[in-house]
Amino acid sequence: MEQFHNIGLIGRLGSPQVIDTVRRLSRYLQQQGLNPILEESIASVMPGHNQQVAALKAMGEVADLAVVIGGDGSLLGAARAIARHGVPVVGVNRGRLGFLTDISPDDIEDKIADVLAGHYTSESRFLLGAQVHRKGEVVGEGVGLNDVILHPGKSTRMIALDLYIDGQFVYHQRSDGLIISTPTGSTAYALSGGGPIMHPKLDALVIVPMFPHTLSSRPIVVDGNSELKIVISEQNPTYPHISCDGQTHIHCAPGDAITIRKRPHKLRLIHPLSYNFYDTCRTKLGWATGQGG
Repeated sequence: MEQFHNIGLIGRLGSPQVIDTVRRLSRYLQQQGLNPILEESIASVMPGHNQQVAALKAMGEVADLAVVIGGDGSLLGAARAIARHGVPVVGVNRGRLGFLTDISPDDIEDKIADVLAGHYTSESRFLLGAQVHRKGEVVGEGVGLNDVILHPGKSTRMIALDLYIDGQFVYHQRSDGLIISTPTGSTAYALSGGGPIMHPKLDALVIVPMFPHTLSSRPIVVDGNSELKIVISEQNPTYPHISCDGQTHIHCAPGDAITIRKRPHKLRLIHPLSYNFYDTCRTKLGWATGQGG
């Protein structure tokens, strides 16, 4: 069984409830003889805490376990910083129920105690890397746990693009852009674009066109190890953007090529033993709860 001693606490700023939960969890961990480590931005709004502090990008080097208090967006940011270190991450929800942050703050001590005792399930979630190439040079790159999205930015005009999968031409398209989503992201923005829900254990990507000019353009599910390339038309009149998890933004230009592929390091996501993906879907997406009869 893994021994967790140095516990990183990462919280979403701007929420008194998050601060309260961080304080409560920090006290509990100290009572258990463990070492809470506060992420520096949350530590800055907790005067007099007397705890070890670490920058988010360094948290994976000093923590054995990271606890993210906030919503799924908070966990996405932490995941991109921590995944390469192999440190497991557990999410405590302080907003609406999350697909990633699934521990309720009301029973945080009991659930964290279970995790510390080795009573949990662990999943691997892969991330995507995106690189923007201009005239053979890399001019921008980003990482996403949910998705990589090509979108118009502030423009309202369609984007003309070519899509290649593993070097094979797929189509020329005029649309508002493309969503390239992991299974983790399939219940996020890709879902609102008409994409399918993919179980988190799948090794696959889904490509979802955003308001395509032709109704025959449909989501495509491909192998998770595929290399995707999107080429923006030289004649495209606007300068679209690439967004990773809606948090990292890269400006593109006509003629740019964007390559998207799986990153080598995966996020280790921990859930309580009571976690059930379909139960979360029922709650989050409002599915019927009756069992027939």
